[in-house]
Amino acid sequence: MKKLLLLVLTVALLATTTFSASAQTKVASVDMKKLFDGFWKTKQSQAALEIRKADLRKEVKDMSEDFAKGQVEYKQLLDQAADQALSADERDKRKQTAADKANELNKLKGALDQFQRQAETQLADQSQRMSSNLIVEIRKAIADKAKTGGYAMVMNSAAIEVLVFNDGSTDITDSVLTQLNAGAPIDVVKPALMPLNLSTNLP
Repeated sequence: MKKLLLLVLTVALLATTTFSASAQTKVASVDMKKLFDGFWKTKQSQAALEIRKADLRKEVKDMSEDFAKGQVEYKQLLDQAADQALSADERDKRKQTAADKANELNKLKGALDQFQRQAETQLADQSQRMSSNLIVEIRKAIADKAKTGGYAMVMNSAAIEVLVFNDGSTDITDSVLTQLNAGAPIDVVKPALMPLNLSTNLP
């Protein structure tokens, strides 16, 4: 009987200790997607990315137009090389010119394909660096706000597989976002938001 009573008291003591520790642990939540999309530096970075993408697209367009013109010229040379009204020597000259034009077009096509691949890689790398740098800054702001509010942990409410329920009472997203945007310039660019997995297909 004494052993049973001792066991009951021990369990009760452990439960009380656990409850007490749990009560002292403050947990907050933030919506990382909302913070990322609402951060003024995200908008600014995305605007710069769009400008870079437009510049690359223009370069690809110009190269594509040059290639198309070259194809027209090549076809004209082939037609001339087959023109029986011309002398044999002249037709041979046109054939050689057409062959030279074909080599030129092959090189231009290779340069165009390589430029497109490099442009897509550059845009993807720039987007990745942008996202990584912004997330580092956002995490620091969250950590500062959590320390100020006495929160031991901060959960990401946007990751639904991690946070099963949140009544919003401990959500600090808006206060963190206010802190992040406190230093935003008045004339900050505000383009339409883009998803994180930016499409870089050109043109």
